[in-house]
Amino acid sequence: MNTAVHTRTRDPRVLLDGVQPRIRNLNVNVFDSGMTIWDREVALLLRDEVMVRDLAERILGNAVMYLVAFMEHPEAHLGVGKVVDIGVHQIILDTPVYFAFCDTYNRGAYKHHAPFVQRRRDGIVLDTADFLRSVGFRPDEELWARDGAECSPCDNKVPDSH
Repeated sequence: MNTAVHTRTRDPRVLLDGVQPRIRNLNVNVFDSGMTIWDREVALLLRDEVMVRDLAERILGNAVMYLVAFMEHPEAHLGVGKVVDIGVHQIILDTPVYFAFCDTYNRGAYKHHAPFVQRRRDGIVLDTADFLRSVGFRPDEELWARDGAECSPCDNKVPDSH
């Protein structure tokens, strides 16, 4: 009897770079640097938000995990903390990339981002990290624990919103 367990892990870099063939808008802006999509988003984080490449990559990777998870599992109740939300916003702000991301992981439908003003303090961020593990990701424990009690909430009850 074979008792080996196969664990599937998902690489956020591969998932983000995988949207490249679906980028249809502003191709010159997106592709003029010759960078991969991953390297482009890291460079934009370094330009605007984050001072160290390692941290920018950690934030971006966890943002990709979160975005893919809530798009693939719209029934799940998920939330992201302040630090990882920096990466979520980076992807959303690079609209040609975000449109392609939605096309790839949200069955071709655009997913709106409509946050509430007040943050939630109910532990959903830590629950989200647990959910990410359950769907094959390896969330960065330090980043998710940092904001475990404070979520950047969106109304997931509104169709096509997170």
